[in-house]
Order: sequence, then structure tokens, then C-alpha cells
Amino acid sequence: MHPSEAAPPTADDSPQASRIIEPVVDYEPPVQPVTAAPPCPAPTVLHRHTPRTLRLVPPPVEQRPHDGAGQFAAAALRRVLEVVDRRRSPAQLRTVLNPTLIDAVVALSQTRHGAPANLRRVRLRAAGDHRPGDHGLAAAAEVFATYTRGPRVRAIAARVELLSGRWQVTALQIG
Repeated sequence: MHPSEAAPPTADDSPQASRIIEPVVDYEPPVQPVTAAPPCPAPTVLHRHTPRTLRLVPPPVEQRPHDGAGQFAAAALRRVLEVVDRRRSPAQLRTVLNPTLIDAVVALSQTRHGAPANLRRVRLRAAGDHRPGDHGLAAAAEVFATYTRGPRVRAIAARVELLSGRWQVTALQIG
């Protein structure tokens, strides 16, 4: 039976029983002959014949963080972990944290944690530009530390900046 000669459906036939079969329209483009690809250049063409001149570049100036930045960072992170564990009032963070960060720490302290957090190791490196008259000392530092909560070791990171003559935590990430 040809597809156009399908029997018309009757009243007792279901829609699945009466199907019309039609040929598929060919949408493929016509076949075109393959042209030869251009040859690859010889390896000698790819190499430079003239030697490059080397120039001396001075090593980057290593900034070091202020001496007080490390002490401040350790004390500030310890306070933050104590607030998260509810061992310290969030009001005590006002002097060391940016106000927007205090809200985040308070929100984090709403969840219960099993064991108290103990700060283990604090490291920092200079960040940002140094200010004139600071003898190469950076006015900001990136802080990264580890702390334990029970048997697990976790990470905490922050940025401390010298603002108006005092250190303040301006960014905080608690893992």
C-alpha cells in the first residue's frame, strides 16, 4: 500500500492504529569534491634566523607586611572564630572588622558547630601598594590561616588594611 493510499480511520480505530507513513525529506547539502589542502611550511621556515637580544630586568621589589599586621591578623581571626563559636560577643568585633563583615559572622554563628575552633597557623603576605614614607612596608596584607574544629582542619582567609592609622579586616572567607 502506498503512503498516500492509507485507509481512512474508522470510528472504532484508535489514533495510534491509523498512522500515515510519509517519506523523509532529504535535507543534506549536495556532495562537493574535496580540494587539496595547502602544504605545511617546512620547519626551517618556522624558526627565527636572527637571535633575540636579551635584556636585563631588575627583580621585583619584594614588599613585606608591617610587623603589626601579623599580630593583628592572628588576634582578629581568633576573635572571629570565638564569635562564630558563641564564646565571645559580636560587639567585640566592631573595632577589628568592617561593619558588613560583622553581619556575615553573626549569621554564621547562628548554626551549631560541634567542637570549638582552634586557630593553628597564620601566614600573611604583602598586598597592594606601599605608601610613601613606610620604608617599603605594605599598607595591606593577605592573611591565610588554618584552624581545627574537632578532627578536621579548615581554612580561613582575610585581607587586612591599615586605615586611618589602625588595622581593620576588610575581607573575610571562612571555610
